[in-house]
Parts: sequence; C-alpha cells; structure tokens
Amino acid sequence: MTQVILSIDQGTTSSRTLVFDRAGEILFTAQQEFPQIYPQDGWVEHNPEAIWDTVYDTLSEAYAWAQNQQYDIAVIGITNQRETTVVWDRKTGKPIYNAIVWQDRRTAQICRDLKADYSEADISAKTGLLLDPYFSATKAAWILDNVKGARARTHRAEFAFGTIDSFLIWRLTEGRVHATDATNASRTNLFNIHTQYWDPDLLDIFDIPANILPEVLDCADDFGICELFETPIPIRGVAGDQQAAAIGQACFEKGDIKSTYGTGCFVILNTGKKVVESNNRLLSTVCYRLNGKTTYALEGSIFMAGASVQWLRDGIKIIDSAAETEAICAKLDSNHGVYLVPAFTGLGAPHWDPDARGAIFGLTRDTGRAEFVRATVESVVYQTYDLLRAMGEDGVAPKGLRVDGGMVANSWMVQYLADVLNIPVDRPKALETTALGAAYLAGLGIGLFADLTEIADHWQADQSFTPNMKEDARVQALAGWHRAIGRVVAEK
Repeated sequence: MTQVILSIDQGTTSSRTLVFDRAGEILFTAQQEFPQIYPQDGWVEHNPEAIWDTVYDTLSEAYAWAQNQQYDIAVIGITNQRETTVVWDRKTGKPIYNAIVWQDRRTAQICRDLKADYSEADISAKTGLLLDPYFSATKAAWILDNVKGARARTHRAEFAFGTIDSFLIWRLTEGRVHATDATNASRTNLFNIHTQYWDPDLLDIFDIPANILPEVLDCADDFGICELFETPIPIRGVAGDQQAAAIGQACFEKGDIKSTYGTGCFVILNTGKKVVESNNRLLSTVCYRLNGKTTYALEGSIFMAGASVQWLRDGIKIIDSAAETEAICAKLDSNHGVYLVPAFTGLGAPHWDPDARGAIFGLTRDTGRAEFVRATVESVVYQTYDLLRAMGEDGVAPKGLRVDGGMVANSWMVQYLADVLNIPVDRPKALETTALGAAYLAGLGIGLFADLTEIADHWQADQSFTPNMKEDARVQALAGWHRAIGRVVAEK
C-alpha cells in the first residue's frame, strides 16, 4: 500500500489537514475557518474548542478519504500558529480561558513594567526575543492572573500551559502527552535557546510555574499516538508554522532565506549552528532541532499581511475575494501616492511598537477602491523591504528570496516584491510549504526520509521573478512609505 502523511496545519484563521505522498505531492485537503474574537481594542482571542473542532473535523475527513483510497496512513505531522497561548485543566482537558492570539496586544503595559524592572537585553540574550506582547509568557501570566482562582490552583499542578501544538497533542493523545517542540518553545520568552531548556530565571521574571510547562522535544520526535480513529497513528513531526515553512522551502544551508505571506509575513534566515544577535530588533530563534542538534535563524515578523487583504474583504467590504487583488493592482500604473500602514494590532519588526495603529495617507478626491487595494498589497512588500534592510544592517545581505503562502499566488505582488527588494524572488511549485514542512518532519520521524538532503531534492521553482523597476522609481516609492510609517510610529 502507498504510504501517506497527514499534515495538520492549524493557522490563525482556519485549520486544515492535508494528505501528502512521499514525493511531497498534495493528494487531498480539508479546511475549515473559525471565528476571530475581538473583546477590546488590540485584543484578539480564539475559542480553543472551535480550534479543536475544526482540527478534528478536517483530520477525520482526511483520514476517511485516505482510508477510502486504501492508502497506508503512516504518520501525523503538526504545524501551528505560534505564540498563541492556551491554559487548560489537566483533569478535564478544558481551557480555563480563550486562547490569546499572537496578534493580541493586551499585555503591552505588562511588558513596559517588566522593562522598568528587568534588563530587556539580558532576557533577549537568553531567548533571542524582545519584551513584547507578541510572545507567550506575558499571555500565560495574564490568564493566570485574570481567571479567578487560577494562581492558587497552579500550586497543585492542576493546569497545563502550551502553544497550540501542545494543546492539539494533548487532545490527539487523549491527555497522555504534554509536549512541544523546540521551535514553538523558542517563541515563548521562557526558553533559553542556548541551553535548550526552560530557564528558571525567566520563569521567575514572568511568574510562570514550572509545573504547567510541556516537555520540549526535537522537531522530528515521538509526540505520542493518536488513537481517535480505528487505526492508531503516530505523531512524529511538529514545528511552528514559520519554521515549518522554512523546512518546506528546504532552507537547510546557512544563508538560505524564505518569506511566508499568510495572515502575517515572516522572514526566516538560516544562520546555521550560531545564534546571530541582531542590532536592529530582529529575532534570534530556533530554525529546527533534529537529533538533538539545533540550527538557528534570524527572523523578522510582520503582523498584518494576508490579514490586511482579509480586512479589505470582511472589514470594509471593497473586494469579494483575495484573488481579485492581482487584477486590480495590475490595472493601476502607480498607487498615486496612497500608502496604507497596516498597524491594526501594532507594528512588528523592526519597529516593535504595540501602540501604533493603522493609517492611510495620500488620499485625494481621485482616490478610489483600486488605490485602497493596491496600497494594501504594497504595504506587505514595503514591510518586507524593511526586514531585509535590517538584516543587511546586521551583516546579512540576501541575494535571493524564496516565498510562499497564500498571497504569493498574486504574481503582481511577487513581481513588485522583486522590484522593491531589487533581488530575484523564487516561487516554488509547492506553495503549501508550511504543511509540507510538517509532513517532511513527520516522515523523518518514522524514517520515510533518510535525511534533509533527500527532502531538499524535492524542492522545485515554479517561477522566478527578476527586478525590472527603475532605480529612481524604487527610491521614490520607498521614500513615500517611510514618510508614512514614520508618522504612525511617531504618533503614539
């Protein structure tokens, strides 16, 4: 029987389960969206039960399809939205509060208070991260401090903390396994990326009890057995979504770089066995850990990419689907001086301003729907430019970029990206690199793939985009962007 891999891709707005064959080809996809919850300005939550329901339903659908096709379901891999935080009751498995999403900014004041009491540089030296609401530690502390009686119950070891991968592993194994992988652990601000252990000093700073933490495993490791179906299935691969995309893009050599355009945009540069400390507020993080050996990365995080296009569709309702944006952008000869700064939930790298809010500049009586759409798409490109410029100032100047994620189906955007970055941009044949990366890890975990070299041999380019914008036009476009973002950052 042909062996297949079930890859769970639990994202910010939907959950999917994909069926991959050993060659990395997608055989089947099931997907379900779930609601976004916005209780207050800057707060973003998910109902963990809604997440679980969508994961279980799509996994069941994929399992049934593979069974009907008489495939041998060999293994499960998991990739997930990172930093999003859940605390649940160990006895019942029920969350004690909604999941606090990575975009959530409610702990901005907590971070400011911590900066007054502790050295952000010392915390960053251990974690590679910053004191920002983006990361999991302050989210978990907020839940424990704001759910009545929660702090007292932590002393009795009644709760479990985890990012979404841990919550799913717990549910899939019916509470037998409380674990995470090194990539997700490295996004919490509680994990020392040098020692590869939860750090006692960090736990004290963030007031997080050690007894609620998951075990940290390699990315290809034994995460237990899913026994929810007739056939038990091992879970052998786990990575946060951006690291999974780097694996799916075969960024295995030092200097390899990819940018994923999903809800947010995330640029990851493989720095090899060395932690590169940024002077420009980029993040040092775990790229992957295999066989106990850690490979590191430098990362820039943009909070709003595809989510900005979703705002055009669902918020101000000027498009019916994201697919419309390519033709709309292509019909305009320029953005006519209109710039959108999509700081709907603050700004990520390299600004890290949780208080910034979205703004649009350059409006005239001639401004219409098309300019709004193009300014929104262009904002994603300009933010990517800022990340790569920061990497260049840290001593790394990428000569090319591999891209993936839903937005890169828009060829106009990818060409504009090449033009603004002034480097070649490669779009792979397999755009679902996040789910593919989880599938590769799961395959490694059971020996379907011998090593990373075998995985790298599967990567193929669909199209390469080369820059063709005149230098003066590029400089002018970027100058307008930097004037716009400067006004938003300045107006706190």
